[in-house]
Amino acid sequence: MSRWSAALTRAGVSDQGMRRDYDVQRKLVRRYRREEYFAARLLLPAELRPYVMAAVAFMHETDRRIDLGDFSARHEALGCWSGEVRAVLNGAETEQDTLRALEDTVRRHPQMAVRVQDFLDGTPVEAAWRGFESEAELQTYVERYSMPALMLTACLIGPLPGTERYEAFERGCRRLIEAMQRTDFLADLPEDLREGHIGVPRDELLRHGLDVEDLRERPEACLPAMERVVNAQVALADHVFSQAGELPALVEPQYRPFLRALTAVQRLRLQAVKAVGGSVLKSGASPAASRTLRILWQEYRAFRRYQR
Repeated sequence: MSRWSAALTRAGVSDQGMRRDYDVQRKLVRRYRREEYFAARLLLPAELRPYVMAAVAFMHETDRRIDLGDFSARHEALGCWSGEVRAVLNGAETEQDTLRALEDTVRRHPQMAVRVQDFLDGTPVEAAWRGFESEAELQTYVERYSMPALMLTACLIGPLPGTERYEAFERGCRRLIEAMQRTDFLADLPEDLREGHIGVPRDELLRHGLDVEDLRERPEACLPAMERVVNAQVALADHVFSQAGELPALVEPQYRPFLRALTAVQRLRLQAVKAVGGSVLKSGASPAASRTLRILWQEYRAFRRYQR
């Protein structure tokens, strides 16, 4: 029996058709979300892996629809998708293997149902995103889209609503996803800029004498001011990461290596941004693969100790 087959068995997935559906999700995540795939594969209990794969595959399939066509096309596609998801969760049949796996996951983990609804409610925010005028708009984006996206998987490993640690866990997740989102916006600056919008609020750019058109049309001249913008944004993200430091202590011991690794890898990305400074505008930033692997190996050893 393969490790994946054993994971399905330990998760209680016995129906052959449903096992095939989960396997399709695993392959999709392995192809398009490799970091999530390897982190889940190495650092989560076998009986949870199929459900995490189903959640991540559902996010990917939703993101794909967000990226299709102009705003009206994306809005229409998301409306159809949201209706189909809600119908399946209410018992409708579907030919979509992603939704069959999602429905099975929600049935086994009922706390996920409200997270799916919250995520779908937030997808128009992502579809309409064209940058932020202010810090307040960034915070709204994190609250309405980024946080619900994170909670699709976080709800599978965190304390249940109404339990002692639940509120502290949610606060920690909110801080973590804000820091991660800020890091993404910095590391992905060149890609976002090609689309005509970036994740640094416009009022912050203006404070340093910049605007998006400047960054696109004369990037070399903008580098000194961009260095100051990046340093300020890195310091802010690092502070928020620090506020999320208690998060692993709020989950059961077998989930702590996963959360520690997730946070550590994201902070590596932030360090990579800091290292290139304003030049992130031209090159983006990513950490050396060897450093990421070192973190995963260290946490894998800790995870194995919990499994003994």
